[in-house]
Amino acid sequence: MDISGKWFLETVFPDLAVMLKVRQVLYSGDTGFQKVEVLDSDVFGRSLVLDGKTQSTERDEHIYHEALVHPAMLMHPNPRRVFIGGGGEGGTLREALAHRSVERVVMIDLDRTVVDICRQYLPRHHNGSFDDPRLELLHQDARQYLSDTSEQFDVMIMDLVDPLEGGTAYSLYTEEYYNLVKARLNPGGIMVTQSGPAGLLSHQECFTTIANTLGRVFSDVVPTQVHVPAFQTLWGINIASDSALPILGAGQVDKLIPQRINKHLRFYDGETHLSMTYLPRFLREGISNETRINTDANPVFMV
Repeated sequence: MDISGKWFLETVFPDLAVMLKVRQVLYSGDTGFQKVEVLDSDVFGRSLVLDGKTQSTERDEHIYHEALVHPAMLMHPNPRRVFIGGGGEGGTLREALAHRSVERVVMIDLDRTVVDICRQYLPRHHNGSFDDPRLELLHQDARQYLSDTSEQFDVMIMDLVDPLEGGTAYSLYTEEYYNLVKARLNPGGIMVTQSGPAGLLSHQECFTTIANTLGRVFSDVVPTQVHVPAFQTLWGINIASDSALPILGAGQVDKLIPQRINKHLRFYDGETHLSMTYLPRFLREGISNETRINTDANPVFMV
């Protein structure tokens, strides 16, 4: 990541980058885990950038967070206990807590400093969700926590940074980790994970591998995709369960939203749900042809 003058340069591929005109750098520092910037721009408003990669922006974070949380939550008949891995901005937490059935959320984010920065500089992301009494917020290794706890969850949401070599989260995308997640799910439980870029030029970086790895662990996997403008491409999300995931129609989703969710959604509805699950041909073929399995011994890193 380079801020040259008032332009933020972000590498999309080794030979492709995009530039964003920055109005103000609100924060820039190193937490010991990762480099953090909070930038303000006319195009996206306030943006969180970790290790040179845009994580979310005020302008379009609702697309990513609604797409990550609500399909999986609505596929479960009564999600009361929710686990969130990562999600330091608080957007995933905000959307999960909007479900009336939720009684408890355990959120694990390794980097306390990032959460504190987001609480201060990104109030429109978390919208006060960190103060909800249903939340238990912990700052420790998610894998170690799940190994040590006996608590079971109905829905487990992985809003993790990308699986970068040398990064903080690549071991949270492996077959071994998914087996650990599976062991912490209640019967009929559902897990969902952000799965990296899913565009024509990038879907084989990690999206297809994550889908294939989940298929080794869970009996049912539903890959989905959504366009997030700040990410410059389609973005992948995989939903998995050891129970058959329901195929929700547009009418069912539109009926469930007001019954189950106590806020107005800006992006997700019935037709959006269908568009997320109807993958373009190159993604269907990419998943079908994928043979790699992400393991602790042989992790697959995003470029």
